[in-house]
Amino acid sequence: MTTTRRTLLTVEEYLDELLGDLLDGAGAIPGTQDVPLAQALGRVLAQPVHAVGDVPAFANSGMDGYAVRHDDLGDPPVRLQVVADVAAGSGEDPRLEPGQCVRIMTGAPVPGCADTIVPVELTDAGTELVTITEAPERGRHVRGAGEDVSAGDVIADAGTTVTGRVLGSIAAAGTGTVTVRRRPVVAVAATGDELVAPGGSLQRGQIFESNGTHLAATLTELGAEVSSAVVLADDTDGFTRGLDALTDGADLVLLTGGVSVGAFDVSRIVLERSAGGTFRHVRMQPGKPQGWARWNGVPVLAFPGNPVSTAISFEVFGRPVLDRLLGRRRPDGPTTAVAATGWHSPAGRRQFVPVELTSDETGRLLATPTHRRGSASHMVTSLAGAHAMAIVPEDTDEVTAGDLVQIRSL
Repeated sequence: MTTTRRTLLTVEEYLDELLGDLLDGAGAIPGTQDVPLAQALGRVLAQPVHAVGDVPAFANSGMDGYAVRHDDLGDPPVRLQVVADVAAGSGEDPRLEPGQCVRIMTGAPVPGCADTIVPVELTDAGTELVTITEAPERGRHVRGAGEDVSAGDVIADAGTTVTGRVLGSIAAAGTGTVTVRRRPVVAVAATGDELVAPGGSLQRGQIFESNGTHLAATLTELGAEVSSAVVLADDTDGFTRGLDALTDGADLVLLTGGVSVGAFDVSRIVLERSAGGTFRHVRMQPGKPQGWARWNGVPVLAFPGNPVSTAISFEVFGRPVLDRLLGRRRPDGPTTAVAATGWHSPAGRRQFVPVELTSDETGRLLATPTHRRGSASHMVTSLAGAHAMAIVPEDTDEVTAGDLVQIRSL
């Protein structure tokens, strides 16, 4: 068997190739829809969301206590007449004369004549007459109208993923419907005669299929619509028919397995022969062999088949491609943590290690590999307990406990 020497690229070079050549430099896929907030969770905003009105819409109390005119507090203790009660949701605006106050609840509108809230803790809690034992500064505990945002302010930009926190902010600003991007339709296929569906019985040489399950679930979590998740055998004719079916109606296809230089690596063989597929070696571990092509005009990403390699490849390459299709703003870059233990890293390759994050008694963030073998590409169970991946640069071959390492959330 003869093989062609592959171009060796850095992680950044290969990602640029995917976002440029594979996607033809295109932006988000066309298509938007208006959805109510109840259906917006996990979607990506296609347009910015603006506040309908001021938030808060009116001056309101930040404490349970008494709404007063600060000029009446004088030199405490002072005694004031309680002329009304105002609860949250009340539309009343009682008038205050000198020497008078209003008992008020948190969130209730502050009477127009009052300028300060005295917390109940600074009083004797009287209901007709109240003794105020301490005077807060003028304006204290009054939440001003528009103090949070003003009408027309941007609450969330286009490209934002709608989380529960984002939903809460949008709702508070008065918007009931948002415009979101169409979900990209993604098809997933794991390749290999050795793959058996979970729950089945294994024969010698067989393993349970997990890559398709992992990718389909992760894609759904990230806002894609998974059209199918199948297993394709190591048969070129069957694989070709399978690709035709996968690309029908899809915006993207993800393949796992068969991308290296072996005699039976069907993904590489078919994509190179029939689609002019591009296959590279990338300076990373795990995930060195990578490939891409366009099949029936649909972008196809081909990842190595070892489970950790597949997971890391998706995080490093698949997620940015999906973000581009969704028009989603890229997340923040890596942060740092302290290595809780040491491990080896292959020289000349950027290493990605699944890690668990904890903190020590001083509050330092600690990163511990979730498997004693670190980033071994077949250690699939290491993924279950991983919070992030530690990123070790190409010029480092040894990480020592106490070293500062980059981490990227999973």
